[in-house]
Amino acid sequence: MARLYPLFSSSKGNSSFIGNEKGGILIDCGVSMKRLCAALEANHIPLEAIQGVFITHEHTDHVAGLAMLTKKTGMPVYGQKRTLQRLCDSGRIAVNSPVIDITGKTISCGESEVSCFDTPHDTIQSCGYRIHTSDDKYCAVCTDLGHVTPQVDEALTGCRMVLIEANYDDYMLRRGPYPLYLKERILSQNGHLSNDDCAVQVGKLIERGTTHFLLGHLSQDNNRPDVADRTVQCSLQRFARGRDYLLGVAPVETQGGAVIF
Repeated sequence: MARLYPLFSSSKGNSSFIGNEKGGILIDCGVSMKRLCAALEANHIPLEAIQGVFITHEHTDHVAGLAMLTKKTGMPVYGQKRTLQRLCDSGRIAVNSPVIDITGKTISCGESEVSCFDTPHDTIQSCGYRIHTSDDKYCAVCTDLGHVTPQVDEALTGCRMVLIEANYDDYMLRRGPYPLYLKERILSQNGHLSNDDCAVQVGKLIERGTTHFLLGHLSQDNNRPDVADRTVQCSLQRFARGRDYLLGVAPVETQGGAVIF
């Protein structure tokens, strides 16, 4: 049975595991290896169950623990070509780990078929991942995008479960303490997805059959779980929560628990 474990999700560290205690894949490693191992243990997943780590982009909150993880395990690292090159050049991937460019391909790993799709973000490259599990379910992890492109929309369509970014509340960000340049970066077409824009996309996906949603990558300065949840739910009045869709918020750090889809 397919499971997604949101291990870490915030602007300060991101990592998700898709699979079970016997095997699966890791999306990003944005915390120390020590914290990652503790999160896996809280979910009864041995480190050896990770059969590959898939990197969305090179920002620290997605790769902070990658160097130590690859040094200790030698596990393969998957991602887009320019992202992988940047990580190798900066010493973020140990030389004993295979590096696999997934651009334009579908890769078999951890009893799943994995493909990537571009996301608009202010980095050398950025992507989300679409996963086809062994029990014939589709899910996607899609964060760090300034807006939903047609390619993103297509990649999310048909998924049963989507972890999607709801990074900031527009009012909290605009009235908050961030300097203007940082606000403009976050608000830009290559920044992050707001609660409101996330809500629009969730509504479209429900209409096409997606039933399970996790709101992720929430800013701890410009958002709150209750605000993100309420914003999205209020935009979905034409659907019945619990009947037409299930909605949750990914925790900053797991205390144990998975989404079964």
